[in-house]
Amino acid sequence: MNPVKTCLLILSLNVVNVMGGLLTYGVCQSGCNVAWGSCYAALGLVAGASTGGAALPPAAVACNTQQGVCMAACAWMSLTNPF
Repeated sequence: MNPVKTCLLILSLNVVNVMGGLLTYGVCQSGCNVAWGSCYAALGLVAGASTGGAALPPAAVACNTQQGVCMAACAWMSLTNPF
């Protein structure tokens, strides 16, 4: 399987709807970050070492986009299920 597709699959499976408040929010965001780092590693990149811009490979942009989706899902989960 293509590394980008694998990363996107991992990131999409990382979004879960669990009630638990702020602790769950932090765990959810940590999961998003681990998946993002794994996505970069699968591409042979180092997470946090890129400055972005035009030099960023399209696959890395896909990792970043999926991380944003994952983080937004964590925020939505935390705001709609505060307890």
